[in-house]
Amino acid sequence: MALRIRWIRAVGNDTYNARFAQEFAEVKNPGTEVEVVSLRNASVQHHVEYQSYEALLGADIVRAVRDTAQQGFDAVVVGCFYDPVLVEAREISGQTVVVAPCQASFEVASNLAQKVSVIVGRRKWVPRIEARVREYGHAHLIASFRALELGVEDFQRDRDETVRRMIAQGRRAIDGDGAEALILGCTLEFGFYRQLQDALGVPVIDSALAAFKRAEALADTKQRFDWKPSRVGGCEPPPEDKELLAWNVFDPADVPVVSPVRA
Repeated sequence: MALRIRWIRAVGNDTYNARFAQEFAEVKNPGTEVEVVSLRNASVQHHVEYQSYEALLGADIVRAVRDTAQQGFDAVVVGCFYDPVLVEAREISGQTVVVAPCQASFEVASNLAQKVSVIVGRRKWVPRIEARVREYGHAHLIASFRALELGVEDFQRDRDETVRRMIAQGRRAIDGDGAEALILGCTLEFGFYRQLQDALGVPVIDSALAAFKRAEALADTKQRFDWKPSRVGGCEPPPEDKELLAWNVFDPADVPVVSPVRA
């Protein structure tokens, strides 16, 4: 059976949906079906650099993951490096595996290096990401965070300047901080990893590709071995008939995602 994966862009615009779909089309396995969608959110349309924005998106992400499960996807990626409401999304995901970029990137990095630096846009992001990494048990891998002094929407505007800054900060991370690999700490830093690897000579993990391929691998193990989300203990979901349906928690008329692009 074909693997079905949905990528949820955790913002209310579809500017990069087609670009992401193209990136995934180039690396997906034969037979994997991919859909990239945005959230139907008018309040947070551009980025999630602030935790207040992240909070405003939380309910929409949960609704989108619930919709993804009902659509029968094998895996879904919450496409933001903050990994917003990841535990909450997994609780409601039915048989759909939920993946997020920060966790996926550090899982990859832990197999490639002993010390890793994260290339972020702004220093503002560091405490949020660092808290996530500690929660995942990967704090021992962190060599440093290196900031480009660029916002989320700046990465793709002047790609030559972005590469220049990435290489400069990457060299500082390797030579000064002892990094043996780099992680690009925003999904909109896609499309740069090959240039950086060629220039710096260490693994450079594109967080969007890491999350996508992690989702694809887990979708495959779900189909092959029936390894799907647990639904006991802390993973127990709300009662379907008694609460979710009886209380109309998820309005079936409320479509949480827009602008699907398929790869």
